[in-house]
Amino acid sequence: MELKTDRFLLREIVATDIDKVFEGLSHPLVIKHYGVSFSSLEATKEQMYWFEQPSQQWFAICSPENEIFFGAGGLNDIDLNVGRAEIGLWLLPEHWGKGIMKEVLPFIANYGLNTLKLNRIEGFVESENVNCKRAMAKLDFQLEKTIANFEEKDGKPISVDLYVKSKSDN
Repeated sequence: MELKTDRFLLREIVATDIDKVFEGLSHPLVIKHYGVSFSSLEATKEQMYWFEQPSQQWFAICSPENEIFFGAGGLNDIDLNVGRAEIGLWLLPEHWGKGIMKEVLPFIANYGLNTLKLNRIEGFVESENVNCKRAMAKLDFQLEKTIANFEEKDGKPISVDLYVKSKSDN
């Protein structure tokens, strides 16, 4: 499946993307506030398998001609019975600050709400990730709550802010 925004091609993640997925999910700046990281190309195969699961719908974010891989984004933990999914996105650092998140995240959310007929898209953001929290607010995701000590990262408890976009917001 392919989706197109004004400036980007969102296409299915394929096996040959593993090098770029590993580059992103092993980069210290990317994984600083991201819940998944890998230390080897071999370990990244786990992520590639995860992308193939029916409850995940993630896309490679590429240039329109599919020559440049910017990152990946999509919906995970899709539950069509409940009408809910979690949104996520990561970009290679050399593509930060170019408005990619601003264009792609709403497109993915609208795809979930309108095409998949979900009622609610959730975004879990580490409370310390000020830039992402600012972006979620600008993209019409509403801060629903802060969850203290939500998970552990590097041996320390972290809190997350839950942002939501629902069908009634659309």
